[in-house]
Amino acid sequence: MTENPAESPVRIPAEMNAWVVAQPGPMAGGPLEFTRLPVPVPLPGQVLVKVEVCAVCRTDLHLAEGDLEPRRPRTAPGHQAVGRVVAHGSGGPVGGRVGVAWLRSTCGVCRYCARGAENLCPNSTYTGWDADGGYAEYLVALEDYVYPLPEDYPAEPLAPLLCAGIIGYRALLRADLPPRGRLGIYGFGASAHLTAQVAIAQGAAVHVLTRSTAAQELALELGAASARGAYDAPPEPLDAAILFAPVGDLVPVALQALDRGGTLAVAGIHLTDIPVLNYDRHLFEERTLRSVTANTREDGHAFLRFAADHPLQVTTTPYAFDQAAAALTDLAADRVNGAAVLHIGG
Repeated sequence: MTENPAESPVRIPAEMNAWVVAQPGPMAGGPLEFTRLPVPVPLPGQVLVKVEVCAVCRTDLHLAEGDLEPRRPRTAPGHQAVGRVVAHGSGGPVGGRVGVAWLRSTCGVCRYCARGAENLCPNSTYTGWDADGGYAEYLVALEDYVYPLPEDYPAEPLAPLLCAGIIGYRALLRADLPPRGRLGIYGFGASAHLTAQVAIAQGAAVHVLTRSTAAQELALELGAASARGAYDAPPEPLDAAILFAPVGDLVPVALQALDRGGTLAVAGIHLTDIPVLNYDRHLFEERTLRSVTANTREDGHAFLRFAADHPLQVTTTPYAFDQAAAALTDLAADRVNGAAVLHIGG
């Protein structure tokens, strides 16, 4: 992060507006509550970020609906925040534009961290789950876990890159797609529409399987080779597939669509129950089923470098800050095309 000499000193208030998860449960119960919170004070090694925008993730929805058990009461969700550093707990530079993503911290010393698999760290913490996230005017993050962002790019399309883009990139790596291979994508929301563009840029033939006709149309506009219903068979056997929809019923469907030696990567943090698999139809001939557990910081840096070299079309739906609850409701009802993004501050 570098200091922006044009940035005037920022007056930091004592309190801020925020949305918190009041009571996990069905969306009809209105689980988000608009409230006032103290502005956090950064400790050494931490930065205070004034949030400009925060993209809405299905993980936020899982937390609000109770599918994902909360780790602390009344947490502000959101882990795709774009903003500026306005205070530094170690006295470092301020004014830099940064992104705050899902992975908040890891221990750095366990066997997983030591081998470069920090996403599997048993002591890892997460933005908007273990600590307040981007559904607030300010948030605190560890300096070593934020991503420097370009100054000359609009904030709204940057925000979805911080989770939808990064975790989709991780899922694509886990899917072991061969060069110029045939990739199936099940579900076509924020993460999938970015991952599809990465795969297409790498020379893959991408087949999208999703129930939304608007999403099917978007997939074809972005260069997908085909777009069909979620439970339909793709027009050709798949070398790899990624399941973005949190629907366990689609696991055997996607496995059956794989060619010999194909891999299915399940990208979500939450998945409904998987039906009983038939060994011959779903796993034989060396088909592989894999999960995706968060991402490493190197995944994040690698994806952001790719996005800088291969500009992606980021489809977004903007929401005002006071519409956060509506954004989650729309996401639950599949009314969001691409990624929903909350506009929080200037």
